[in-house]
Amino acid sequence: MKILGIDYGTRRIGLAISDPDEIIATPLGTIQTSSLKKAIPEIKNSCKENHVGKIVVGLPLRMDGSKGPAVENVEMFIAKLRKELLVTIETWDERLTSAEAEKVLLLADMSRAKRKQVRDKLAAQLILQSYLDSKNII
Repeated sequence: MKILGIDYGTRRIGLAISDPDEIIATPLGTIQTSSLKKAIPEIKNSCKENHVGKIVVGLPLRMDGSKGPAVENVEMFIAKLRKELLVTIETWDERLTSAEAEKVLLLADMSRAKRKQVRDKLAAQLILQSYLDSKNII
């Protein structure tokens, strides 16, 4: 079974996909989120094309672990996904993944415009890889 990782944002949604053995996460793409009515069918299509059996959505907790307004947006997004998809949906702590993605891209000496195109799918990859690593601890 493959797992789809999602980094939800109000402007863009980053996607990543696991391998069938659920060991390695790979960036999949970015969806512009002008409206969820358009974004959810794209996610649904990605699930179908990639034979996804589970979705992991990054949960943007505050540094102290509490929930803020951004968590409410993600929870509403998940509720809409659950109405459309018949796969298990879990959340995963995504604290600092966007900052880590930005740091990696800066170290790669990417231009600001290129970083903007890549950051969200890289953040989704980091979220999903963290989730996979936690499940594969021996």
